[in-house]
Amino acid sequence: MRNLIFPIFIGLFDLFVFQAFLTLSADWSDGWSTVLYAAYWAVPLLAVFLILRYASLGRAADRQAWFVNARTMVIGAYLSKFLIAMVLLVEDAGRLLWQLAGWLGLVESGAVERIPWISQGAVLLAMSLFAVLVYGIFRNKYRYRLFRERIAIAGLPERLKGLRIVQISDIHSGSFTDPDRVREGVDLINSQKPDLVFFTGDLVNNIAREMRGYINIFDKIEARYGVYSILGNHDYGDYVRWPDSESKRQNFQELLEVHRRMGWDLMLNEHRMLKIEGEEVAVIGVENYSAHGRFRSYGDLVKAYGGAEKAVLKLLLSHDPTHWEDQVLSDFPDIDVTFSGHTHGMQFGIEIPGWFRWSPAKYVYKQWAGLYQRGRQFLYVNRGFGFLGYPGRVGILPEVTLVELV
Repeated sequence: MRNLIFPIFIGLFDLFVFQAFLTLSADWSDGWSTVLYAAYWAVPLLAVFLILRYASLGRAADRQAWFVNARTMVIGAYLSKFLIAMVLLVEDAGRLLWQLAGWLGLVESGAVERIPWISQGAVLLAMSLFAVLVYGIFRNKYRYRLFRERIAIAGLPERLKGLRIVQISDIHSGSFTDPDRVREGVDLINSQKPDLVFFTGDLVNNIAREMRGYINIFDKIEARYGVYSILGNHDYGDYVRWPDSESKRQNFQELLEVHRRMGWDLMLNEHRMLKIEGEEVAVIGVENYSAHGRFRSYGDLVKAYGGAEKAVLKLLLSHDPTHWEDQVLSDFPDIDVTFSGHTHGMQFGIEIPGWFRWSPAKYVYKQWAGLYQRGRQFLYVNRGFGFLGYPGRVGILPEVTLVELV
């Protein structure tokens, strides 16, 4: 019976929303009405097919582009239907109140029919939302954008002025289905001729083998003084039901090996002292640290920082931007720039460079995308190289960041 509850609920939900389409097509010809109804009911049929397909293939289905896109379009269709349902419920509440007023003799009694323009408006709004989501899938998920920032560091030695740092974050390789498009992002990174490349966590969605087929792409990233990386909350395998603790440990070791095979210097609560143009530069990397209780924290900045005190420039890699206000600003005032990711800019929002920026992410994270400053310290939050959940982006494009220190 429990297995029947969900399909019964979905069926009733579809029947309820279908009323808007009946109202919309009331004056249509039989032929066009049939086309509309067929398109409407094709969505739940496709949903059933995808559920059965996933039951057969399991996680292997997530590697098939057609399956991922079809699943997301079905989810987008139901989000759009939910919008219609909300409008219909408000209309029904008004119809009910009018009927109650009629029973009480306050107004002329009688049945209240649905108002056609309300249903038409709801369907138009829902179709617009669906079109935007589909556009984000097929146009934007590999549409890498270069963001440039110049950060003025107080007291920066003359020989370090102009240091070029490329940051990428949140690759989430388990979501990729097109290696050639991912390679375009790597080409964009290398075309900047960076002195340093920083990767700030979430290489995979859940398991290390998601990187198979992508190691020989990301190992092509080049930087004059090296590529440095850290772990994000998704890299620990915490969101997988492992058969035993040993399986989880082996997966983690495999992930560490992936970083090594790519030639990335993974820092686990450590730092590296680099000699750049004769000056000591500290690159500090902490494991995942979050001020939000729903994410496990493994980071130890005290341990990672120890021994870096004399560096003339201190650069911190920390996946979750909440770390900056929670500890970095108060306890480590000499860390010049913190590089974070994690938020993805929620993969949805509006950005007009230099004028306006909005995303639902702002209601969850105080620092959610771009550059922030507090006194002489800076935080840069990368919008993410990949995607998770929704296989696309709307307004918030996948990011490669070029930071120049001045």
